[in-house]
Amino acid sequence: MRFSLYQEFYKLIHQKMVWISPLVLLGLMVTTGFTIGYNESKLLMTTCYDAPDWIILILAVVGATFFSMEFQNNAILTLIYKSANKRTVYFSKYIVILGYNILLHAIATAFTIILGMTPLSRPVSWSTVYLYHQPLWENMLKTSAIDVLTTTFIISLIFLLSCLINNNAVVISVNLLMIFVGQFISASLLNGNKAVHILRWNPFNLTNLTRQYYNYATYVDTSHLSNVQLLCSTTSYIGIFVTVGYLIFRKKRF
Repeated sequence: MRFSLYQEFYKLIHQKMVWISPLVLLGLMVTTGFTIGYNESKLLMTTCYDAPDWIILILAVVGATFFSMEFQNNAILTLIYKSANKRTVYFSKYIVILGYNILLHAIATAFTIILGMTPLSRPVSWSTVYLYHQPLWENMLKTSAIDVLTTTFIISLIFLLSCLINNNAVVISVNLLMIFVGQFISASLLNGNKAVHILRWNPFNLTNLTRQYYNYATYVDTSHLSNVQLLCSTTSYIGIFVTVGYLIFRKKRF
C-alpha cells in the first residue's frame, strides 16, 4: 500500500490542474467577496468566501480525471499488474484524493484569514459570536470540517461512477449535473408531499449538508432533515458508495 500511495501522490502532484486549482479557488473567493458585499463579513468568513461551492467543483474535475482517465488510456492495467491486488489500487487513489480534498480546505481557510485583513470586507473580530452562539472562528472551522464530509461524499460518487463509466468527460458531466441540479431534484421530490419521510433520505438531498449548517432556517425546510440527520446519512452514503464502487472495480474486467 505504501508504494501505491507514493505512486498516486506522485501522479497527482504532476497534474497541472492540481497546482492551478488553488489560484482558481482564490480568484473565485475574491469574486464572491465582491459579489456578496462589504457588509456580509461574518457570512463570508464563516463560509470561507463560499469556498465549499468552489472546492466541490474543483474536486469533480480533478477527481474524475485522476481516476477515469486511466480507464480511457488503459493505464489502469499497468497499475493492477504492479500492485498486490485491486483493493490497493482503488483505495490508494481514494486516500490521495481525500488528502487533496483536506488540503484544499486548509488552503481556503488560510486564504480567508488573509482576505479578512484586506478592504474586501468590513473588519470583524474572530471572537464575534455568530451562528449557534459560537465565535466566528469556530463557525468557520466547523463549516470547513462539515464540508470535508460533503466533498468526500462527492468523491465517493465520482469513484463509483468512474468504475461504471469509462469516459472521463461523461463522469465529470454527471457529477457537475448532480452538484448543480441535485438540490433542485431533491426539493421537487420533497415538495410533492408524498412519502416525504422516505424521500428525504435520497442522496441528492445530502448536497444540502454544508449550506444547511450556515443557513439552517432556510435549508431545513428544503431538506426536511436536521443537521445531525444529514451528517449521519452523508456518512452512511459515503460508506455505501465506497463499498459498491470497490466491488464494481474488483469485478471489472480490464
